[in-house]
Amino acid sequence: MRLDRRAVVTRLREQRLTAVVVVPARDEEATVAGLVRPLAHHLVGDGLLSEVVVVDDGSTDRTAARAEAAGARVVRASDVLPGSGGTGKGGALWRGLAATTADLVVYLDADLVEPGPDTVTRLLAPLVDDPAAALVKGTWHRPLGDDPEGGGRVTELVARPLLARFFPELSFVRQPLAGEYAARRSLLERLPFLGGWGVDIGLLLDAARVGGVVSIRQVDLGTRRHRNRPLPELRVPAATVLLAVLDRAGVGGGPGLSLDGVEVSLEELPALHTLEPRHRPPARL
Repeated sequence: MRLDRRAVVTRLREQRLTAVVVVPARDEEATVAGLVRPLAHHLVGDGLLSEVVVVDDGSTDRTAARAEAAGARVVRASDVLPGSGGTGKGGALWRGLAATTADLVVYLDADLVEPGPDTVTRLLAPLVDDPAAALVKGTWHRPLGDDPEGGGRVTELVARPLLARFFPELSFVRQPLAGEYAARRSLLERLPFLGGWGVDIGLLLDAARVGGVVSIRQVDLGTRRHRNRPLPELRVPAATVLLAVLDRAGVGGGPGLSLDGVEVSLEELPALHTLEPRHRPPARL
């Protein structure tokens, strides 16, 4: 039985848990307000979420202003654990975790179009319903133009074949690169975060290593509509995913590669629980 929003709020209160949404964003002024506003209005207002946090990763447009006006607390990535390295999406997710204290963390991509508050409810439900669940991945139908299943090209052509070869026990995960997932802080703080595009699949693989495959759940989130990138823009993400899986599989070959003159490499941020307290930023809820 799927838990509705009221049931999830009730269980959060019964279990004395707090939940937060963290959104990494860089130059997403066109979509970020539409994502944040219904979450801040409906979910913070009814007690499901403590807050919505947008981590502004060096935007040059009005991403931060629009997110704040829509009801988010905006955190600039450069202000959290400065000097720690880790750029791009992975660094933003890691810093978003560091800048909050909630027990349950929901990550959402900033380019989602009309996801609806139910997305967050569905991602949190397994965590409040099953003590053994630690990571919940969203799965979507990914349209591309007129093709209802044409999206997710890096997923289907790179990520899932690599998992089938090196981590077949995770082949059941339909969207290993999905940026929509929820996890317990107690798990996330034990995991290293890969910088850039390798973070989503890196967290999946490391969660399976630390908590076991049995701790991973997935939920159907319907249809995902987002800004589809042209094929040339997918080369670096695809190469980064390749490097991340090979690294976690222990396959040699060096730390990076050159792709059409672009150097692609992995950068890893340490698990937050390994940082000394004096290096941790103050967090507010």
